[in-house]
Order: sequence, then C-alpha cells, then structure tokens
Amino acid sequence: MLQGDLPERDLTAFVLPEIGRLHGTGEWWTPYQLLGSSGAVVEPVQVFFTELQAEDKPASTIRSYGMDLLRWWRFLWALDIEWNRATRTDARDFSRWMHVANKPQRLHWRHRKAGYTAETAPQTVRKKIAGTPNAITGKPSPGPRYAARTRAHCETVLRTFYDSHLAEGTGPIINPFPLGRYRPTVPKRAPRRIPDEMFNALFAALRHHRDRALLAFWVSHAARAEELLTSRQRDALPGEQLLGVVRKGTHAYQQVPCSADAFVWLRLYQEENRRDGVPQGKALPLWWTLRRPWRPLKYDAARAMFNRANDLLGSNWTLHDLRHTAAYRMARDPKVSLTDVQWVLAHAHLSTTQIYLQAGNDEVIETIRAHHARRSAAAQRPSVPAPGYRPESLRTLFGESR
Repeated sequence: MLQGDLPERDLTAFVLPEIGRLHGTGEWWTPYQLLGSSGAVVEPVQVFFTELQAEDKPASTIRSYGMDLLRWWRFLWALDIEWNRATRTDARDFSRWMHVANKPQRLHWRHRKAGYTAETAPQTVRKKIAGTPNAITGKPSPGPRYAARTRAHCETVLRTFYDSHLAEGTGPIINPFPLGRYRPTVPKRAPRRIPDEMFNALFAALRHHRDRALLAFWVSHAARAEELLTSRQRDALPGEQLLGVVRKGTHAYQQVPCSADAFVWLRLYQEENRRDGVPQGKALPLWWTLRRPWRPLKYDAARAMFNRANDLLGSNWTLHDLRHTAAYRMARDPKVSLTDVQWVLAHAHLSTTQIYLQAGNDEVIETIRAHHARRSAAAQRPSVPAPGYRPESLRTLFGESR
C-alpha cells in the first residue's frame, strides 16, 4: 500500500495526553531528560541531547528542543506509533494537528500540587481574551493556537532529530520531516520598541532599586535579558561605565558600555544589599532575590517582576522589547555607526542589525497623520490668481465661491 493510500485520520478534536515530562536534572553533564509515563528515560531523545551538548548548545537550547520532542512523543504515544517507524503521513498529520489544535493550559505549580485541573483551578488574575491587541502597546496577546513561529521551530527540531539518527543508522531510512515540506510560513516581525513615555511609566511602576537598575541596564546596553543576569559583582565597572556579560550564543565574555544612570541605581541597590546581608564577593552573582533565603536572580523571576509592572499599567511589553528599544535608540542616532550597534548587540550579520533602522509604528503613524493634515490644509487654502488677473474681476466672472 502506498503512503498516500493510507486512511486519513480525523484529528480535529484530538487532545494530546499529558503523559511523560521533560525533567531538569540540574547537572551539567545531563541537564535535561525526557521521561516516559513510567518514569523511564527515552533513550533516542537522550542520545540526541548528548549530540546537542557536544555541539556546544546551551542547556536552554536543549530544553527548548526537549519541549518540542515531548509534544511529538505524546503524539506518537497517543496513536501507538514507534518513533523509528513514523512515516511522512504521521509527520503530515502532526503538522496539520498543530495548525488547528489549541495549546494546553498551563497550571501554576501550586495549583498542580493541590490537585487542580485546568478547568477547576481558581482564576487569580483577570482573564484576557486570547489574541486581542493590547490597548496600550498594540501587541496581541498569545492566541489559543500554536503560532507559526512555534510550529516552524518544532518542525526544525524534529527534522534535525531524525537527521541525527539517520546519520547514525538508528532511525528510519527516510526522514518523516522532509526539508521545507511541512514548514509553515513565518511572517517577519519588525522590532518593537517601547516609546519613551511608556518606558518612563514602566520605570515609575517599579518598587525596588534592584528592578530599577535592571531596567536601566537593559535599556542602555542592549544585552539580552538573560545575559545581564550572568554578571558577577566584579563585572560592574562604574568608573569606566562598563558591565561584563556572557553572550548567549558564543558564551564569550564581553564588556558593554552602559548609561551613568544605570550605575547610579546599581549603587543604590548594592548599598541595600550590604545593609540586608546579601552575600558579597567579587565572584558571586551581581543580582539576587529580594527575600531570604538569598538566591541568585533567575530569568523567570526577572520576567515575573517585569510582568507585575506591566499589570499595573495594563500593558504587555516583554523583556526582549527592552533590547529592541536600546538597539533602536542607538541605530537611529546619526552619530552612532551601524557597525558599532552590531558590536553591542553581538549580531553575527550586519543585515540583522539593519532592521533597527526602520521607524517605529508610532513614528510612522504620526508621519502619515501629518501628511493628511498638510493635504487637508492645502485643500482649504484659497488659490492665488495668476499674474495679470485682478481678484475683483475673477469674482465678477465666477462668483465668491471661486
């Protein structure tokens, strides 16, 4: 029987079972493991994770790949398909299912521990309509279905996974995910900066010197949010206005210039730390939690802090928007070269940096509004008679309306 002759599945109402999980071990040698329903490690995925680590991929990348593989494995488990017997029909149906399926609702760990389900969990925040634009930022909230970018990432991960096993002779002889066939079209996204007045409002909504220092650094040195959190206490050089960070892709250490205001807020935060008893040491992290027991500040906690400020304003900016904002300010300054901006952003290609030369949405809107205002004013302006014609003679011929 040909592959195209296989009976077509109706997966319209198909829901992935919540079996298996991606387990973070906290160990460098094996940072993540994909576990089955019985708690056993899924060996083909573990071999792939080992290859990724050997290719110098960070643990965050392994986790990202693992979430996509967990979704695929749950699909295979639900349909009783062995991973190495998956066909292109299975890959096609999985791609179609991701296009129409609703994303699973995530439960807070406290609700999950208390035995709640997605339907019975109490609503602690005002429920927002998924996919609607925010009234302040214009950015739509995440929709109920998988975004094209998510589906494209998943397709890349699964194709790479099967290519890896195909090269080792341990998988199917044909990759179920052929290059480009089931990959969705991903719309290009322009960088979204935070207007100055909105950034000032966000900054004013913060309650702690630590949070003010973080935002001041993010919006001045354009490093990624997680890169700033890698800084140690010895990396802050206020006299030179430099802060050392570890770059995400290359893991290289780089000193980036920052604003003087950022170091002022950092100094206030450091004084609070000394008074409160936060651990001190040049090799220790620069950023800590605000309450005992003292722990280094992680990305999820920093994002939660930023989201609390968003909630006060009713906005939905992201930490990455701060990087876009800093890059936009630099790129639009005629006295800063684009290659300098590329160095600060640690972009491998100048073409990536060039996207920050585009005007922001708010600037384009104001420019077009001014254009319409000029045309309206020109239409209402009385016409001037050509030289040699007397205005009273034209009024006699054509009337006052002319």
